Amino acid sequence: MKIGVFYLGFCVLHTFASSATNKEVFIQMTPSRSQFFQYERVSLSCDVSAGGSRLRRNTTTRGTESCPYGWGTLNGSTCTITTLYVSDTGLYWCESESGDQSQTVHITVTAGPVILDSPALPVMERDTVTLSCTNRKTSSANLTADFYKDGVFIGSSSTGNMTIHSVSPSDEGLYRCNVSGAGGSADSWLTVRVSDPAAPDAPDAPDAPVMSVSRLVCHVIVGTPYLLSTIILGLIYRDRRAGQLVAEDRRHDVIMEVE
Repeated sequence: MKIGVFYLGFCVLHTFASSATNKEVFIQMTPSRSQFFQYERVSLSCDVSAGGSRLRRNTTTRGTESCPYGWGTLNGSTCTITTLYVSDTGLYWCESESGDQSQTVHITVTAGPVILDSPALPVMERDTVTLSCTNRKTSSANLTADFYKDGVFIGSSSTGNMTIHSVSPSDEGLYRCNVSGAGGSADSWLTVRVSDPAAPDAPDAPDAPVMSVSRLVCHVIVGTPYLLSTIILGLIYRDRRAGQLVAEDRRHDVIMEVE
């Protein structure tokens, strides 16, 4: 009995602890784009609805690490890389103390002269998105650029900009640009987040939580006594019913003998 009470108390505490740590984590960046020239600056901020969080990254040269160990300057929840290098190319995300993670962003740093200015974070369906091709060697506004999606040419622009009106999931893909005589940019992935058709102006609902092993065990522990009780009561009822039938048969036999 004491063991059952202990496990029941543990499950209750686990449920409250799980609900308390199920918080959303967000990452923000300034400037908010996925490609940078070498020696540029970027700031990434972490925000969690409750509790602290830290910025983490994974690069091919240094693996997984947290800010500010040798590559960033930490001020509160904001990590700033004052001088970007090609080796800073990689995945960046925020992680809370409970292990919840934010959206992952991919940052590409190039030593070349051309980058594609595209959103690093997902864009909402039906939003307007502008992709800009930038040549580091020129400040001319009249920059003719060719744009490609998934390796296929999709159009040219004399301003270096390409605007996608009312984006849809079909617009997701790898984009890059090319400037004649200067070269091309790296590829950047554009992610489109689908809005709820029933509530187009409402923010996205969080994904349904996946039941953890410990919570599943709790459900089994709590539910098992009720299941066993039901089975035992069913057996008792069956035995009593069988006894009643036997007694009725005996009374019937006695009456027949008397008659």
